[in-house]
Amino acid sequence: MNDFADIPQASVIIPTYNRRDELGKTLETLTEQDIDLSRFEVIVADDGSSDGSSDVALLFAERLRLKYCFQEDDGFRCGAARNAGARLAAAPVLIFLDSGTLAGPGLVSGHLAAHAGGEERRAVIGYCYGCSQYSEDPWVPDSFHLLRPAEIARRYGGDQRFEDIREPDYARIGSDPMKWPLPWFYFFGMNCSALAGDFWAAGGFDERFRSWGVEDVEFGYRLHRNGVTMVLSREAWTIEMPAERSVKGLLYSLMRNGRLFLDKFREPDIELVVDGYLGPRLGTIMSESEALHRWTQEARALEVRPEIEAAAAGLDADARVAVFGCGPSVPDWLPPAVLADFDAGLLARALADGKHAGHHAIGLRTALPSNSADVVIVTSRLAGLWDTHGDQIMHEAARVGRRVVLAGRC
Repeated sequence: MNDFADIPQASVIIPTYNRRDELGKTLETLTEQDIDLSRFEVIVADDGSSDGSSDVALLFAERLRLKYCFQEDDGFRCGAARNAGARLAAAPVLIFLDSGTLAGPGLVSGHLAAHAGGEERRAVIGYCYGCSQYSEDPWVPDSFHLLRPAEIARRYGGDQRFEDIREPDYARIGSDPMKWPLPWFYFFGMNCSALAGDFWAAGGFDERFRSWGVEDVEFGYRLHRNGVTMVLSREAWTIEMPAERSVKGLLYSLMRNGRLFLDKFREPDIELVVDGYLGPRLGTIMSESEALHRWTQEARALEVRPEIEAAAAGLDADARVAVFGCGPSVPDWLPPAVLADFDAGLLARALADGKHAGHHAIGLRTALPSNSADVVIVTSRLAGLWDTHGDQIMHEAARVGRRVVLAGRC
């Protein structure tokens, strides 16, 4: 192995499992970077492969600044593999890349450039041509397997069939994630990066995710919540190799992991994202979040206390009540209730006297047990979300309460 004395500027971490051919192609593209290969290291984090992936990795030990780690096969543990790779990393910037993802020649330099300059701590979302996880039969350019990544991108980078699955939203809402309603939503593990200090401060990838999907988005959410600025880089691009996949299986896994995400973070944005996973309505999640944020502002002055008074009139003093869309106040005589609202500030005001329990939630997918209320009151504070989410809100209210009262005009 080459003797690299200096500390690398970036560590490229590649989790893999029984994809020796794809791993070899990924590593080959990392030998073709447009910066000196001594400036970065490559860490192959093997999730228990039995197909000779270790031999493939070691073939590149003379060409790359390479490390290899192995964990026993105990089912899907991609998050654990990434964390194991990160523990071996010597560089201040951690770049995550999937086996089977081809690195463009400017991948490493693009990530480093995105982290350079400015005072803020950054995490980088890299562009990925051909990223189409939910297509059973993704389009593959002619001569794909005969061309190097730079030539593939030059020939086909402008073809809509080959664009990143996230491109429609990029084109619609711009290239600055911090202006998106969900800056972390497109932090995908096949091409992303973070500072090592921020990675560990956020806790690394959650190893409880034991199947495909969500663990990268959830980690991006924690980075952003910790004050990290999200950045999109088109210079740090990759190409996803075509692969056979069971889209139905991926969607089931996405739904399962989405529930874990929501169990960890009960708040409206996550509720909306997970409802989109469970829908599934993957292509509209970002626009639905935009609508939620707009409606939160528009509905700030909407007072629904009279609606709640009318709907709760005649209830027994020991009635179990839940209110979806409570606003800033409820009747003083209302029995101790469970109050939910998507506006955290208004909910805090409604809960100020300590009488009621509260949930920062829309009412799409709540943590409330089934049949835990005698009546669920749904107010007109949900009117702005009704066209897209009314059916699910009513379904959730019916699950939680023995009776549902639609108090306002939704």
